[in-house]
Amino acid sequence: MSAPERWAFPPELQPRAEDLAYDLAAALDAIVTVHAEIPEDAFTAGILGTERVGSAIAIRDDGLLLTIGYLVTEAETVWLTDSRGRVVPGHPLAIDFATGLGLVQPLERMKTKPLPRGSAAGLAPGDPVTVLGRGGAAHALSAEVYAKREFAGYWEYLLDDALFTTPLHPEWSGAALVDEGGRLVGVGSLFLQEQSGDTEVRGNMFVPVDALSPIESDLVRFGRARRPPRPWLGLYVAESEHRLGVQGLVRNGPAFEAGVRLGDVIVAAGGVNVAALADFYRLVWSQGEAGARVPLLLNRGGAAVEVVVRSGNREDFLRRPSLQ
Repeated sequence: MSAPERWAFPPELQPRAEDLAYDLAAALDAIVTVHAEIPEDAFTAGILGTERVGSAIAIRDDGLLLTIGYLVTEAETVWLTDSRGRVVPGHPLAIDFATGLGLVQPLERMKTKPLPRGSAAGLAPGDPVTVLGRGGAAHALSAEVYAKREFAGYWEYLLDDALFTTPLHPEWSGAALVDEGGRLVGVGSLFLQEQSGDTEVRGNMFVPVDALSPIESDLVRFGRARRPPRPWLGLYVAESEHRLGVQGLVRNGPAFEAGVRLGDVIVAAGGVNVAALADFYRLVWSQGEAGARVPLLLNRGGAAVEVVVRSGNREDFLRRPSLQ
């Protein structure tokens, strides 16, 4: 495993324990380092890499950890390091592709105390928050919410009410977003660089912790949420100037097999014209569950092309984790 990075935020960006209404040291004790190793022939290896490092958050007395799912997707080996430096093996218990969240179960007892859970529902732009990443107090960041809105990702992913914070935390993957009361309100997912008027904003996107509650018991008991899997097309789409361009295709995936090509512009899905990525996903998902046929109208070099994609289940393309 790689050695921990020796860096720290400037003091003015770190939260001061004496200014907080909660015990910062106790909150930091709930943050665990995740080191996941993925086989080279895994489906996600080419996109996400074969060695992934990030954070996870203790959320229950039994040691259960919450993280961002892509850290442990298809992981063959998972090692967990607590704030005291103790290393134990872990098992990727569940990954939910609809929310992006993942659960990891330590395979040995860890001395972590769970971080109390709150809700992102009451947060608003301008509210102060703290980002807790692996590495202790030096990696804790005083931040604020700058937006709360829908987020559509190019990998067939949609959140209705994502949290956006600034300044940027450079180790966002699986980091904990904590409110003024020291309660967990979000899980770190992405780095984003956006324009807000004439200002460039660099920050992070967090998945609201509220997304876990409706599916937590299913994830723990069955390893997945007991809802029908959404139809998955296996394409990567970018939205630009009200156009949806196909910028990537999963080789031998549903869209690839149906004849969709790189550079195609998606004009309609299910017979409905579409120009926004979030609307496109909702139209695709409204066709039924995984396996549904999804009619697409494409613009290919100025010519109209119609294809029907027999959708799949994303999970069928992934390696299943084995108990270590």
